[in-house]
Amino acid sequence: MNTFNRRQFIGKSMLGLGSAALLSQLPLTGQSARPGSHSRHPFGFQVYTIREMLVKDFPGTLKMMAKLGYQGVEMCSPSGYITSGFEPLVKMKPENMRRIITDSGLLCESSHFTFGELKDNLNDRIEFAQKLGLTQMICSSFWLPKEATMSDWLKSCDQLNEIGLKTKKAGIQLGFHNHHMEFEKIDGELIYDAILKKFDPELIKMQFQVAVISIGYKASSYFVKYPGRFISAHLADWSSIENKQVSVGKGIVDWGEFYNAAEIGGVKNFYVEMDMDKFKDSVEFIKAM
Repeated sequence: MNTFNRRQFIGKSMLGLGSAALLSQLPLTGQSARPGSHSRHPFGFQVYTIREMLVKDFPGTLKMMAKLGYQGVEMCSPSGYITSGFEPLVKMKPENMRRIITDSGLLCESSHFTFGELKDNLNDRIEFAQKLGLTQMICSSFWLPKEATMSDWLKSCDQLNEIGLKTKKAGIQLGFHNHHMEFEKIDGELIYDAILKKFDPELIKMQFQVAVISIGYKASSYFVKYPGRFISAHLADWSSIENKQVSVGKGIVDWGEFYNAAEIGGVKNFYVEMDMDKFKDSVEFIKAM
């Protein structure tokens, strides 16, 4: 989920020398990139930021987003997100949810799940995912306390690796979604780099939250630094002048560089995740690229 912290944007690039060299060889920059090269996986949106609308009118909200130009949707597991506003959807059978999504003209390949439900109720969650037609299950976060040690983080990685082995046997790729918290440091080591090293590259693919550009971390840098380790991305943009989130294409993200680096990273799905007033301009920018 997209959660900006209160720190100011710090104008720094996280490129290492090797990553910078690779990025300099990418053939396209700026708006000349071709997001259409990922057309096997329709360009979509994440439902979390519009959950109040979604639970009040599930088919209507999906049709509205499809009319804006979105082709795919990433869900949140209703039973895992009861306290986040998804309780009205808990009783909806995944088969019915799938039918409504399909009838709206959207494709649903991915959904967020909480770490707790994956640990405590995995077989049921896999069954839910299969009936919904998912090919990807994304752990939204470990939600460890701020005082957690690096050992706590790595222990959670081991647990997720075990879960990923079981989802793989069920034909579903498990992923992990970052927030700003993974870009904190513990004893001088960046948490995100540490967990990437701990995750099994085949069992756990990463979903990169582009919103961390607000604290100076570029998605393109990580796609190049860790080739093939990513499966999807949450799209957002940031204005360092206004110090706030803005629609895709209106901020500091170089989307040409992003999409070309995404090829190296292995990204298959792209989901806009911002407030409702930014969805229209964002999809129009992407379609115009």
